[in-house]
Amino acid sequence: MKTASLFLSVLLLGVSTNGFAADGDGMQHMHHHGMTDNRISLDLSPEMKQHQLSNMRSHVQAVQSIVGLLSAGDFDKASQVAHTQLGLTDEMRKMCSSFKNEKFNQLGLAFHQSGDELGNVLQSKDMKKSLQALHDTMTYCVECHATFRQ
Repeated sequence: MKTASLFLSVLLLGVSTNGFAADGDGMQHMHHHGMTDNRISLDLSPEMKQHQLSNMRSHVQAVQSIVGLLSAGDFDKASQVAHTQLGLTDEMRKMCSSFKNEKFNQLGLAFHQSGDELGNVLQSKDMKKSLQALHDTMTYCVECHATFRQ
């Protein structure tokens, strides 16, 4: 339980510090206001931008739910959330394949595949392995947000 609580605290700290982004080596750098954002623009239409932002917010909510379920020891529900809300559903496969940037498409597909792997690991009811799998899934979030912008 302490591990899950500690992980949740670190996760929430990381999510709330959106001025930080990891570079390719996993190093954290502060982006100051007024500095150039060198991330790659996806050049999305306003409608697609809002749709994509909504998807990402739902992914963060799913991660929050998984952490809460882990802290309660409910691995089965956490697994279900991972598969249904983070996994590679047909809808997410179609979405990830619709962007012009191939690297973004690949990261999206890898993220959702890791969501399914997370769901599988959660079924083992092994907290340490589950937290590692969640960490692996979140690594795709960090890499993508450090590389791309809307």
